Order: sequence, then structure tokens, then C-alpha cells
Amino acid sequence: MPARRSADIKMKNQIPLILLACGSFNPITNMHMRLFELARDHLHQTGRYRVIKGIISPVSDNYRKKGLASAKHRIAMAQLAVETSDWLRVDPWESEQETWTETVKVLRYHYNESLGPLDFRKGLMRNNSPVQRATADSLSSQHTVLPQLKLLCGADILKTFKTPNLWKEEHIKEIVEKFGLVCISRAGCDPMQYINELELLRRFEHNIHLVREWIQNEISATQIRLALCKGLSVKYLIPDSVISYIKHHNIYTEESGQKNEGGLLQPLKQHNMSVNTLKD
Repeated sequence: MPARRSADIKMKNQIPLILLACGSFNPITNMHMRLFELARDHLHQTGRYRVIKGIISPVSDNYRKKGLASAKHRIAMAQLAVETSDWLRVDPWESEQETWTETVKVLRYHYNESLGPLDFRKGLMRNNSPVQRATADSLSSQHTVLPQLKLLCGADILKTFKTPNLWKEEHIKEIVEKFGLVCISRAGCDPMQYINELELLRRFEHNIHLVREWIQNEISATQIRLALCKGLSVKYLIPDSVISYIKHHNIYTEESGQKNEGGLLQPLKQHNMSVNTLKD
């Protein structure tokens, strides 16, 4: 069999995959974009997937995180950061919502949007969640592989699933069962321990991809904001275009760092409880 034909058959059998990352991106860093590259390499090496798009979805201002710059600026900085990428894009939908949007709802939205251009949108959503089995059966005669959407995150998100009232159990189930996770390792976290400690994660472990970061990259958006407030250089930590934007708009100052101080994150406020603020 000619090599080209073999490659075409292999690509046809691969599952097209979209990666979605939700977060503050306050500001976006080289680490944030590096997570996408690590995830794509890992998924391609499995031979099962073909990553076709990466989506950066900054959170709404109503997330109420301390020092959170306005969504207008965070979107603009992220767009500058991905200008040189041919597969990453920034989506403002989540940031434009009047209230904080739960992660599973952001996944549902982008699942619908991704299928829309392929004329699969009608009838593919039931109760706001993907119905993969029915679509697979109906499309099998057409030899069409339905795209998948997975949540890209740091492996420490698995630990937060155990935090009381932070996540709804039904949302965790939908995320890991219907969509799936691609988790990048971080120093000081043990993702397999988090999976083993939660029965729900163990049940859908096959849909959780753990990616090892061979070159440790612990760039912290929090530390970058502190450095900017002190007038220190952050060159090579975030894109030059983003540094210029920050300076031009004077975004991160001691005053802006106190924004939302003393308040609860919106998901915690809904349960009237207090836990440590999640890391960027």
C-alpha cells in the first residue's frame, strides 16, 4: 500500500479533537500556550486523535477573583498572544456572560458551536449534553468521525473535585464521561492519587489523559502580576506584545491588585462557604 494512501487511511480513522481551556488568563502567559502544545503532542502520539483546534476561554468578570483585570483587557491580551499560532484562538463568549458560567456549560456551548459548521448541530444535544452513541450510529454509513471536545487543564484540577460544594457531582460526571479531560502535570501534585481517591474519576479514568511536562514550567500569572506591580521585568515570561499592551493600558498596579479583595469566588459564594482561592 502506498505510504500516502496509508497515511490518508490513518488520518481518516483518527478522531478530530478540540481542546478547550477555561481560566482567568490574568494575564495570559507562555505557560498557558505551552499547555496546548504539550497536550497536542501527547494526543497525536496516541495515534487515536487529530487535534484540529485549541480554544482559550477567559472567565467572566463576575468570577470575582482578587486582582482580576477586566475581560476586555484579558481577551485583548490573549488575542495578541495567539497571533503567531495557526491553531489556537480566543473565544469571548464566556467572558461576555452577565454571570459566572459553570465549566460544564462552557463545554456544552462550544460543543454545539463546533458541530454547527458541520451541519451536525440539530438533534445532537439532548438535555444540554452530547449524545454520542446516537450520532455515531446515524453517521456510521457516511464514514464520518464526529469531533470530540475535551477540557484542557492542570492536573491539580482533579484535586479540586474533592473540595466540598465547589463542583456539582453531576457536572463532574458529565465532564469526565461525555467530554473528557487532558491534564498537564504540575510540580507538587499527584494526579493518580486524586483519581484513586474519587470513585467517579476511577470509573471514567479511560477518558482522563494525563500528560507529563518533561520540561517543568512553573510560570505563575500571580507572580507575574506581582512583578509588574513592582516594576520588574517579565520579558520572556509572557509575549512581548502582551507586555506592551499591559504597559500602554497600565493594567496591573497595586490598586488593581486589591480588586475583589475579601470577596468569595462566585462558585463558592453560591454555597456561602470559604476555601482557599484557586491558583491561576
